[in-house]
Amino acid sequence: MTVAKRIRRRALAAQRWYRMWARVAWGLLQKEHPLLVHIIPMRRCNLACTYCNEFDDFSPPVPTEEMFRRIDRLAALGTSVITISGGEPLMHPQLDEIIGRMRRHGIITGLITNGYLLTPERIERLNRAGLEYLQISIDNLQPDEVSKKSLKVLDKKLEQLAEHAEFAVNINSVVGGGIKNPEDAVVISRRALELGFTSTLGIIHDGSGQLQPLAENERQAYETTKRWGKRRFARFMDFQENVAYGRPHEWRCRAGARYLYICEKGMVHYCSQQRGYPGVRLEEYAAEDIRREYATQKSCAPQCTVSCVQQIAMVDNWRDPQTLVDGRRPQTKPLIQLQPTSRSDR
Repeated sequence: MTVAKRIRRRALAAQRWYRMWARVAWGLLQKEHPLLVHIIPMRRCNLACTYCNEFDDFSPPVPTEEMFRRIDRLAALGTSVITISGGEPLMHPQLDEIIGRMRRHGIITGLITNGYLLTPERIERLNRAGLEYLQISIDNLQPDEVSKKSLKVLDKKLEQLAEHAEFAVNINSVVGGGIKNPEDAVVISRRALELGFTSTLGIIHDGSGQLQPLAENERQAYETTKRWGKRRFARFMDFQENVAYGRPHEWRCRAGARYLYICEKGMVHYCSQQRGYPGVRLEEYAAEDIRREYATQKSCAPQCTVSCVQQIAMVDNWRDPQTLVDGRRPQTKPLIQLQPTSRSDR
């Protein structure tokens, strides 16, 4: 790597650090805006991992102008970070323009991809578009019937990212969900660190995004990668300790307020696991919806393993107890009982 390229990477990393922590500080001061939004421009995927049902093999991409309108609306709501997910978002033919639209609004921009479609030329295009964060989940060392997202297939892609990417790269290894060899996660995490990336460990939940204790060999992989936590993308993962050992986690889920999941149809959902709630079109979503969902308890929260929602909630867990149930003051009514529609590891 040339000296000029090394200096440029360091400058961009410093800029990302400043922008991210400035947004966190704003989130601490002002609580009526989304901190993180996952948005889906493409439900179709080029893979078919058996633990995931957040994809299909036929849906067309969301029209670019419609994506622009959704991004503009999220910007008007004050959104800090948007992560593009799927399906496989690299299959969207105008993905670079979508990223550029986010950056023009000053929104921090991330991408979750399976990595299969990355090439040096595609990585350079993502650089030019202004992408700031990219995550790839790698499930095993060798492809099998559960997942084709293996280190054997993707290692060359990781080397290309190490050489060409000007954005931050995180490699997420996983345990649970039918992954046969949880010790693979240790090898994958070590490889990510060797290449200069950050590394996280995801615990794949059941079909409702709910808690399932890890087996002994899975916990060993978790404990090993946890020791490398000082270089991990997500520093604050205490809730995973409860997940790993099958303990309910007490927290205040702010989904629908601080975290939004926008499906390909443009509907606002709590998360990928609870689609249908609140089930409001994004163009109609307003400050009163954010205030209501911020204060609304969710019955699925104690057993939840959806890490992105848990991490965002940490900004507000220390304040504002949730006083609403289903958007109303509770009397003798129990918490809203949510029904799952999909699963993933985010």
